[in-house]
Amino acid sequence: MIETVPLAHSDVLQAAARIASQCVPTPLLTSHSLDALCGAQLFFKAEHLQRSGAFKFRGACNAVWSLPAELAARGVVTHSSGNHGAALALAARTRGIGCHVVVPEGAVAAKLANISRHGATLWRCAPTIAAREQMCAEVQAGSGATLVHPYTDPAVIAGQGTAALELLRQSGGLDVLVAPVGGGGLAAGTALALQSAPGCALVLAEPSGAADTARSLAAGERLVDFVPDTLCDGLRGTLGAPNFALLQATGAQVITVDDAAVVQAMRLIWQILKQVVEPSSAIALAAVLADPARFAGRRVGLILSGGNVDLDALPWAAA
Repeated sequence: MIETVPLAHSDVLQAAARIASQCVPTPLLTSHSLDALCGAQLFFKAEHLQRSGAFKFRGACNAVWSLPAELAARGVVTHSSGNHGAALALAARTRGIGCHVVVPEGAVAAKLANISRHGATLWRCAPTIAAREQMCAEVQAGSGATLVHPYTDPAVIAGQGTAALELLRQSGGLDVLVAPVGGGGLAAGTALALQSAPGCALVLAEPSGAADTARSLAAGERLVDFVPDTLCDGLRGTLGAPNFALLQATGAQVITVDDAAVVQAMRLIWQILKQVVEPSSAIALAAVLADPARFAGRRVGLILSGGNVDLDALPWAAA
């Protein structure tokens, strides 16, 4: 879906109905040990157990199944460092259509393997947003495929919001919901979902080495002049324009954490919760640990966004 259109809570509800037969209702996990450590009641939404290994299957599935038949027949194309590419490839396969994924040099090997596993055609480019977009345009021109942007496509945003809808229902209500933010698709979709829960605050967790969302919201304008420097490869994207506008309007707050804090949180999730998550996923817990007073005594939802980890390059192994 190329055009940008206004989004509402109803779009998330429609997405939930559209993707219900394809997406897994992921479990809600709790831990008395982590509750005690954080001084809050934590509810972990296990999106790393979603099909393709990340929440991004929700948005990709909604985008693919929203396409009219004549457009779907030409396939889809996107650019991705990994999780969105794998999600779109799998979503395309569920509809029996082709998928092209432009991947940057240096992408995590495990994520590239996941994309290939689901049958996409890979196109490699330099590790810049400009190079990704140029290659996407070339593939689109040659194939007629529809561009499904990783985080600004309205159908993708609405689909990502369905994770928060499930989390709210499964938990019985929250005071705060913490979600990772990179390009902002999950963050914006979550903000839309929370329109049905006005008592629940949205807190975004962002790497300090890629803190364009925090800087943009503080400045009151979208700032994109930065070079990301973080091990959270899934959060290196530039905040999308429609996502910034939505987050600004809803008053979302941001907590930034450094990579060392992310690695600590990732180890805790592996060791205590017994879940294999990637750094971009662990950042939600890192944010809670970084500002315990903000969450003390509250019911806190955390979205564990993905689990596509390169087991040959674990962050603590390099320490």
